[in-house]
Amino acid sequence: MTTPRSDGARPRFAAPLLTLALATAAGFAAAVVKLPLPWMIGPLFAVAALRLAGLELVAPRPARHAGQWVIGTTLGLNFTAPVVAQLSLNAPLIAAIAFSAVPVGMLCALLLRRLTGVDAATAFFCALPGGASEMATLAERRGASAERVATAHALRMMLVVAVVPFVIVQAGAHGSDQWTPAAAKVEWLHLPLLLATSLAGVAALRLARLPNAWILGALGGVAVASALALPLSALPRWLVNAGQLLIGVSLATRFSPGFVRSAPRFILAATASTGLCMTTLAILAGVLSWALQVPLATVVLAAAPGGVTEMSITAQVLHLGVPLVTAAHVLRVIVLSLSAPAACRVFERWATRRASAER
Repeated sequence: MTTPRSDGARPRFAAPLLTLALATAAGFAAAVVKLPLPWMIGPLFAVAALRLAGLELVAPRPARHAGQWVIGTTLGLNFTAPVVAQLSLNAPLIAAIAFSAVPVGMLCALLLRRLTGVDAATAFFCALPGGASEMATLAERRGASAERVATAHALRMMLVVAVVPFVIVQAGAHGSDQWTPAAAKVEWLHLPLLLATSLAGVAALRLARLPNAWILGALGGVAVASALALPLSALPRWLVNAGQLLIGVSLATRFSPGFVRSAPRFILAATASTGLCMTTLAILAGVLSWALQVPLATVVLAAAPGGVTEMSITAQVLHLGVPLVTAAHVLRVIVLSLSAPAACRVFERWATRRASAER
């Protein structure tokens, strides 16, 4: 006898399907009106707005990992041998952007702490322009509020994705990439090798328990194959669009009706901190662009306080220095993952001394 499905199973199965259907419609609509990054921005704002309105939308469990794998695989095709050689010439720029993340984060943490009065560790991990999950995990280990850290980073990602592409497009920046990817069209004969190298990279990073394994592993595996000039294939366009959609949905479902009501003062302060971070890094980008003679739009994307996934997608869609932008964000992830705990201790000691001096 077949066991009937429980009533509770139906909504759990239906909600992700409804979410994907609405996100797909939003992606099509955004593409029709020619928004930048339509397949990420359309689903992101549509699903977030519906969630804030009270609609029970949820992302499929593997949505973000699947989206990251697609984007990482696609980005890896840009790292051919000539590109890797060219990137070495931009090493000072990439390093300057990556290592600026900690001092800029401290500056923004100071503003957030002054506006909200949260403890130093919470302010620090909220303000660092790193990955949301990694920063929340490090914050919890330090005794900070992981919930507030996750909230601040969800808000930061949404603001950066909303603002940076629109500003670049409105400024009239045009694609200046000279790069030729290892594969520009789908080659069904070579597609299995692409999939194998990307999944091998993911497996290696997951075994090593490194952060962002689904994007950095796929990117690294395909990048090695591209640099070795192995015969590869591009991913189908519909799959790339689906990857962007899944990233947008996974970001949007972090918002809920209680998101703003729970701590409105903190939300406003986190918005101000993100604004300061974007402004400071944009100024740094302008200085580096002028000093090193690299196109401004590319440096702005490389320095923007978004995640490696979101900013690399932006660079790819707008044809703005994909390898340079990706390399800068990957190095930033590594720098923050390794240095954040020690930098937090420094910030806590400094904040304690400052508080004592003000009494």
